[in-house]
Amino acid sequence: MVCCGAFVYFLTNKEIGVESAPEKKGGIISSGGSFWTNEIAIDLGTANTLVYIRGKGIMLNEPSVVAIDRATGKVKAVGLEAKAMIGRTPATITAIRPLKDGVIADYEVTEEMLRYFIKSVLKNRFLPVKPRVIVCVPSGITEVERRAVRDSAESAGAKDVYLVAEPMAAAIGVGLPVETPSGNMIIDIGGGTTEIAVIALSGIVSNISIRVAGDELDEAIVQFLKKNYNVLIGDQTAEIIKITIGSAYPLSDENEMEVKGRDIVSGIPKTVKIHSSEVRESLQEPIMTIVEAVRQALEQTPPELASDIVDRGIVMTGGGSLLRGLDQLLREETNLPINVDEEPLTCVVRGTGRIMDDPKRYWNILTQSK
Repeated sequence: MVCCGAFVYFLTNKEIGVESAPEKKGGIISSGGSFWTNEIAIDLGTANTLVYIRGKGIMLNEPSVVAIDRATGKVKAVGLEAKAMIGRTPATITAIRPLKDGVIADYEVTEEMLRYFIKSVLKNRFLPVKPRVIVCVPSGITEVERRAVRDSAESAGAKDVYLVAEPMAAAIGVGLPVETPSGNMIIDIGGGTTEIAVIALSGIVSNISIRVAGDELDEAIVQFLKKNYNVLIGDQTAEIIKITIGSAYPLSDENEMEVKGRDIVSGIPKTVKIHSSEVRESLQEPIMTIVEAVRQALEQTPPELASDIVDRGIVMTGGGSLLRGLDQLLREETNLPINVDEEPLTCVVRGTGRIMDDPKRYWNILTQSK
C-alpha cells in the first residue's frame, strides 16, 4: 500500500488591496484565503492515488495505473479504467504502474497520471490556477527520489511542491497528538512500503522504512501457486485471494477458494482449490519481515518514549493493515496494544488535509523540495 500530499494558492490581502497581518515567518501559507484558492493534498501511492481538496475533502481515490498506446506513446486510460486492463491488453497497449516500492519508477508516466488527476479534481474551476501541492513520500526515500516527486508534480501543473513523510501524515490523520512530547508509534503498510515510526514533538524520533508491503504479499501468493500447483495467476487474482482468504494468524473460520489460472506444463486454463491455511503459510516470509522491522523500531526507541508506547499502544494504518489477523500477530510478538484505524486506506491523505486546515500548527512538519 506505497505514498503523497498537497497544498494551495492564495491571493494575499495585499494583492487585493486589503491591509493584513504579516505572514508567519517560515510558513507556507499567507494569512487569509480567497475565492481563488487551490490547495491540493496528494497521497501518491504505489497501489492507489488519493487527492484531497481543502474545504471539500477527498475528491479522488483511484488506482495508480496508466494505460499507454505503444505506437504513439499517448495515454489511453488512467486509474480504474486502466487497472481493468492489466493483463488483458493487446500488443498495442500496455498498462503500467508507474510507481514501485513507494517511489517513481517511470517519471514521464507518473507526470501524465498526476496531470490527469489534478485536472480531474479542478475541472469545475472556470479560471485555471496552478495549485500548491503537498505530496506524501516514504520516510526512507533518497534526495534523488524526492526531486523526482517534486519535478513530476511541477511538470503536472503544481505551483509549489511541499513534502511530508507518510508516517507523520498518517499519525495526524488518525488524530495522534504528534506535537506533544509523548511518544506515538505508527505502522503504515501500503502497497510498496511499510513505514514504522515513533513520533514526538512534531518530528520522527526513530523510523524504519522497508520495501515490503502489499505487493510482496501478492507476489508470495503468485509464487506459492506456481510452485505447489503449477498454476500461473496474475497480480490482480493474487490480490483477490489475499483479501478473500488471506490471513497472518490462524482463524476460527478457515475457508477454501477456487482459483483459476494457466497450467504451466500444459498451457491450458486450470482451476484449483486452495485453503486459507496454505495462503497464510505462503505469506509468512514477508509478514515476518514486517514483524522484524517493528522489533527494530522498538529497539531504537528512547526509553522514555517506549514507556508512552506501552500505555498508548501502536496504531496501524494503510491497506496492508486490513490483512486479517495481522494486528493479533503483532500483539502477540510485541506484547503491546495494537489498534487498527477505522479507515486505514485514507489516513495519510486525511492527515495531509488536516495540515492544510491548520497550517500554523503543522507548517514546520512540511519541507519544500529544492
